[in-house]
This record gives sequence, C-alpha cells and structure tokens, in this order.
Amino acid sequence: MSLPRRGVLLAIRAYQLTASSVLGRRCRFLPTCSDYAAEAVVRHGVWPGAWMATARLCRCHPFGAWGYDPVPLTCAAVPATRPWRYGVWRMPAAAAEDQDRASSSAARP
Repeated sequence: MSLPRRGVLLAIRAYQLTASSVLGRRCRFLPTCSDYAAEAVVRHGVWPGAWMATARLCRCHPFGAWGYDPVPLTCAAVPATRPWRYGVWRMPAAAAEDQDRASSSAARP
C-alpha cells in the first residue's frame, strides 16, 4: 500500500476515533461516509477515492437521499482535467432490495 493511501486512511481512522465519536454517528447512508471514503480509497486509489468521498459528503445532508449506497466496484476512466466525474453527485433511484436493506437498518434519518 502506498504512503499517500496510508496517510489518507490514517486521517479517516483518526476522524472516526475522535470527531465521529464525539459528534455521534449521524450518517444517512450505509456504509457511513467515513467507511465509504476509506473503502473508495482502498479500492480505487487516493485521487479517485477522494473525489468519490467528496461527492458522497455532498449528498449527505438533511434534505438529501438516504439508504444503502456502496462504493462502485469499478471506476470509469476519467480525464485528469475532469476529476469530479469520479463521483456520483446525485443519488440514483435505489432498487427495491436496496430500499428494503436500508429500511431495516440504522441509515434511515
């Protein structure tokens, strides 16, 4: 694992152990935003993972969507001049099984 990837994962873990513990877990999604960010960085690398995590954080607000939202298994090839295309900025309509999974979990607001 590369040094930048370890650094980002360490920062995410530090957030989970400090600020997240104090503020409480209030994420509207499963997995939580910090878990999503860590998985995106591990699966796709620092640059694409950071953009995916940024898009996820922008979707996580009181008037936004909620439910099951996993990290994509694949990452599209994106030009270096358009890195924001790594992220999903709007929540797509969830499949029925995803809504069932989210309804029975703590991800509901």
